[in-house]
Amino acid sequence: MKMVKKNIKNESLSILLVEPDFPIPPKSKNHKNFLPIGLLKIGAYLKNTRRVTKVKLVRGNARAGFVPDEIWITSLFTYWSEYFWNSVKFYRSAYPNSVIRAGGIYASLHFNNKDFKENCKQYSVKPHFGIYDAADKCPPEYSLIPPNPHPLNYQIIHSTRGCPRHCKFCYTWKLEPKFTSKRTIKDEICSNKLVFYDNNLLTNKHIDEFLKEISGLKYNSKVVRCESQSGFDGRILEERPELAIALKKARFDNPRIAWDWNYSQWKRIEKQIHTLENARYPAKDIYVFMIFNWDIPFLEMERKRLKCWKWKVQITDCRYRPMTQLYDHFNSRSRQNSEDYFIHPKWSDAEVKQFRRNVRKQNICVRHGFPFHSGLLERKGVTKKLSMELRDLPREKVLQKVPDAWFPDKICKPPTKCF
Repeated sequence: MKMVKKNIKNESLSILLVEPDFPIPPKSKNHKNFLPIGLLKIGAYLKNTRRVTKVKLVRGNARAGFVPDEIWITSLFTYWSEYFWNSVKFYRSAYPNSVIRAGGIYASLHFNNKDFKENCKQYSVKPHFGIYDAADKCPPEYSLIPPNPHPLNYQIIHSTRGCPRHCKFCYTWKLEPKFTSKRTIKDEICSNKLVFYDNNLLTNKHIDEFLKEISGLKYNSKVVRCESQSGFDGRILEERPELAIALKKARFDNPRIAWDWNYSQWKRIEKQIHTLENARYPAKDIYVFMIFNWDIPFLEMERKRLKCWKWKVQITDCRYRPMTQLYDHFNSRSRQNSEDYFIHPKWSDAEVKQFRRNVRKQNICVRHGFPFHSGLLERKGVTKKLSMELRDLPREKVLQKVPDAWFPDKICKPPTKCF
């Protein structure tokens, strides 16, 4: 594509920041707090440079209301690459003379990929690999966020970058090869709710003084509450159980640990959960990350699920998709195959969907302290009085009154047979 080059060396710049219309599920526990934090930091960085006079953030494909000199488009997961390229095509067509820059996870992981390079050349896109260091030092420019779809009642923040672990299903250590830690964040706070996007927060080299600082933080004369989106390294909690108490004092809610490997690790996971419980975290507020549709087959994952039911903790199920996967058309309500989404050789479409259903139903039981799940009860198809009576009835009588009752304490294979 031939472009007219504009001499902007001594002119003021107008910048458009674009977050493609990624299909983030509205009920997603993992991504409900998502903000284009990279773009917000870039916006802050650009606004502080002399030649930039206008910066605007948009979501999806929409005209800016002005002709931008530069368009910065973020990418997220590799399997959402089509949304990224849809935005590239739209903005290249709308603003043929604008410089388009691209960064983010997909752009970084595929930076040296032949097809990616050819597409960038075709649409005159300038890609960036990894973190934009100059912008990462800036606090996010939250004023760029439009009222919808991001009602801002939290602040995304990092205390570390990178991760010392090199898990084979994770690419953090490739995207952020240099591990860094902050000693303090008190001057960055602008909200009473902090959502940490650290990949491994407890590996912060200053973790003790860091948590002590957070425990005393206030904003607008009110205490600050925290959540770690990626959870806590349970291996560190095993070695240093006092950190669980420090996390509680720092008002970290909904603690998450990971059970990424085999069922044989259950004793270690149990110890980590007890460590959090001893710090006065209720079991039902503890989450266990479990990666599925991966090397560990369905039946072993079911055994892991049963352990979580015994411990009465919730599960955050993470469906695996490899770095090379450039699409994901997963639909939980229809029968699909590997042409629709990535299905691991050790898994089937039916098993992927059954495990997700099992986890969802079990989590509802854990949250409400109920011994079984029922769609009728969930839709309030029975009276509250009967619902309370059902709690203590034998399984046989429950099934007589509520035929769709599902009990979490048994392995449940697809489609409906449980044994």
